[in-house]
Amino acid sequence: MLQRAQVRITRHLEADLLARHDLALASYDVLTQLAEAPGRRLRMNDLADRVLLSRSGLTRLIDRLQRDGLVNREACESDARGLFAVLTDAGAARQAEATPTYLAGVRAQVLNVFTGEELTQARHMLTKLLTSSQDPRA
Repeated sequence: MLQRAQVRITRHLEADLLARHDLALASYDVLTQLAEAPGRRLRMNDLADRVLLSRSGLTRLIDRLQRDGLVNREACESDARGLFAVLTDAGAARQAEATPTYLAGVRAQVLNVFTGEELTQARHMLTKLLTSSQDPRA
């Protein structure tokens, strides 16, 4: 049931983002993580962990975002093998334009469905799941 709800919600969010901003949900997530990061940049490994993608999946997504001028890659000075994903001004603008659509979708698909008390209970339950679960990659 949890998986079905998650899939339904993400499908609605993605459909809205694609229709209004030509932006997939995973792309919006990457742009948002970079927008919130210091200097609008994150190491690729850290970004992959934050957006729950494999490193190869993130590499392909960053390739597309870079082709669209939304993200750049920069070498890491302290680690010759490391790369940063860096949000461009165009990427920041696209993320800012898409955020109201994303938030409206979250409101419609989740927040407006539950009472305040139910949302508090859900937050507690989800927090418990997140803090008690083992990371399968560990």
